[in-house]
Amino acid sequence: MQPLYLAVGTVVLIAVIVDIIWTALWVDGGSGPLSGRLTTAVWRGLRILTRDHPRALSIAGPLILTLTLSMWIALLWLGWTFLFAGGDVALVDSQTGAPADWTGRLYYVAYTMFTNGNGDYSPTTGVWEIASSFTTATGMAFVTLGVSYILTVIGAVSEKRAFANSVTGLGERSEEFVRAGWTDEGFDGLDLPVESLAADLSELADQHKAYPILHYYHSEKGERASAMAVPVFDEAMTLFRYGVDDDVQLDPALVENARSSTDSYLDTLETAFIEPADEVPPRPDLDRLREDDIPTVDDEAFEDALEELTDRRRNLLGVVQADAWHWPPIDDGDSVPRPDDAAEENDSR
Repeated sequence: MQPLYLAVGTVVLIAVIVDIIWTALWVDGGSGPLSGRLTTAVWRGLRILTRDHPRALSIAGPLILTLTLSMWIALLWLGWTFLFAGGDVALVDSQTGAPADWTGRLYYVAYTMFTNGNGDYSPTTGVWEIASSFTTATGMAFVTLGVSYILTVIGAVSEKRAFANSVTGLGERSEEFVRAGWTDEGFDGLDLPVESLAADLSELADQHKAYPILHYYHSEKGERASAMAVPVFDEAMTLFRYGVDDDVQLDPALVENARSSTDSYLDTLETAFIEPADEVPPRPDLDRLREDDIPTVDDEAFEDALEELTDRRRNLLGVVQADAWHWPPIDDGDSVPRPDDAAEENDSR
């Protein structure tokens, strides 16, 4: 009996099974302890290696998903191998009767996890026969669960990009979003789009909470990035709530519902280890609304209102920076540079 090998195998199996169930089945749990740290490490490493190049970062999501599934399979394989190494003679060669070495154990566990075995090695006692049955059960069950997890994440990525396209289709900055709905009398035409986008964002928040890996699916184009679309949408709601005159405001219930959806989205940041930005992003420009004769409050009143939203707006900027983008507008020379860009500019001086 090898107690150390038994202990290592048991710990590894418990750790990987908990991580799989935590990540794939626990909706409110976010990523498991192992997969969450793997995700963060891969993302940070890619940002450093690629210097935030959009095309290079676009492989982050598929890469992380592949590595996560590979890690689960590898740890299951390793755990069972150590467990079978813990017995005096747990496995023997069916032809020679010789005890299995490490290569034989790895081989036995591999084909037992994915099939019923080919008979090259066989367990010696009833205990190891039962262990072999559990090896097959965990292999088939958790690999199948991992594949289902991948399909669910890919579907959520499509919905995430559809939401971003819907928002940026109305405007690639918050002022454009507001101006798109102005009809010289009010914003009645925006009621249905805002209600639909709020519902989509609420669903997106639930998906990000269940699958934090979604935060690391980077789009090559800003107009398809939810990390850009959410700030555009929320800043537009801020303009409707605090920047536009009461007489022409969008339905307050719709605005508050939309802001509540953003709150739900921001609540998911902790599970993805995303921190608020150190600085506050630039405020929306009321003069852009006045160009279309949209009645607005005075600048001082708007500034006072934004002071109370400092933490919220820092969280939104944290989302943008964590996804290696700049503060909306999406394509505009006035945009705030990413932290790495600012550092390069300082180094060049």
